[in-house]
Amino acid sequence: MSDNPAASPPVYPEPHLDVHKPKLKLPAKAADCHAHVFGPADKYPQAANRLYQAPAVLLDDYLAMHDTVGIARGVLVQTGLYGNDNSFIVDSINANPDRLRGIALISETITDKELRHLAESGIRGFRVNRTAATGLEIEVSRKLAHRVKDFGWHVQFLLDVEDHPDLDTLLGSFPTEVVIDHMGRPNPKTGVSAPGFQALLRLLKSGRGWAKLSAPYRTSLAEPPYGDLTPFAHALVDAAPDWLVWGSDWPHVLLKKTMPNDGDLVDLIADWVPDEAARNRILVDNAERLYGFGKPL
Repeated sequence: MSDNPAASPPVYPEPHLDVHKPKLKLPAKAADCHAHVFGPADKYPQAANRLYQAPAVLLDDYLAMHDTVGIARGVLVQTGLYGNDNSFIVDSINANPDRLRGIALISETITDKELRHLAESGIRGFRVNRTAATGLEIEVSRKLAHRVKDFGWHVQFLLDVEDHPDLDTLLGSFPTEVVIDHMGRPNPKTGVSAPGFQALLRLLKSGRGWAKLSAPYRTSLAEPPYGDLTPFAHALVDAAPDWLVWGSDWPHVLLKKTMPNDGDLVDLIADWVPDEAARNRILVDNAERLYGFGKPL
């Protein structure tokens, strides 16, 4: 990285480490299906051209947050700060095989041997970031999906659903199941009837796709508890409760607005999913189906 301060990656607020215990009691095997975790810089060097400075929090901080709020399992999503070097999340899973699974970043050049190693190490899919210029193209990810389908993987997409009003046909034809991050990053101004969000609902109803109830602050125009995103969460739960998982999005990187307390984010689940049976499916059963929790690596 350049010694020029102007070239240094930007620094964003760090997550609250004084997480308070939520009012909502989570089921015993509840899973947090979306988080970005970082390792010690001397062991896991980050890319010089990274988009932001990693917050000074480590895996132990993430697991401590889980212990406070009552979460038993977590899914580590590879951060772009490490590029396609997935060694940190692999090491983290190997150290916590009953507690963690992962989503990798990969490229077209990955070998079948490398894919098999990732699969045997608890990786359950790869991520495609379509909000960043560095993300894989859709058709490249489709080709990679053919290579990973026998591992039982899925393809996870970060995208804005209103950029894809044909989302259900575009991704529903993938050889693997697909997962849409952060409720599709819906636009509160256009509402649940917007074409892209309706396509997301059709994708979930088809049984070919999933969505994560996570990160409302990414597109909300409101302060916590992000009331303008509640109609989107309700629409997803009403349409396809068996095709949803929940994620904390810890440590809330690149956040320029109010940093949420993770205890409050857990309590928000009760507003989004008022029915206890549906909550248990989303937090436990669905996560087990998608990530293989409860099964040996």
